[in-house]
Amino acid sequence: MYFILIGFFIVMSIVAFFTMGYDKSAAQTRNRRVPERTLWNLALFGGGVGAYFGMIHYRHKTKHMSFRIGFTLLAILQVALLIWAGQFLKEWS
Repeated sequence: MYFILIGFFIVMSIVAFFTMGYDKSAAQTRNRRVPERTLWNLALFGGGVGAYFGMIHYRHKTKHMSFRIGFTLLAILQVALLIWAGQFLKEWS
């Protein structure tokens, strides 16, 4: 069960990371952008770590304080959740 949870967070983080890159590229070439709501949903539903690293790597949305604080907090909370879940499931095994 724990490996499924980790896998889910990894997949969501990869999707969020590359979506941040795509949106940065679209912004530079003036193409159709990814809605901010989509970026937030990806981060909220498991992709917080990927969204955070995507923001840093691509230097995208770094001027928006809500993204800087929100993605950082989501990444910390999701890593903490994984650590807690690992300890919780370890005790039940």
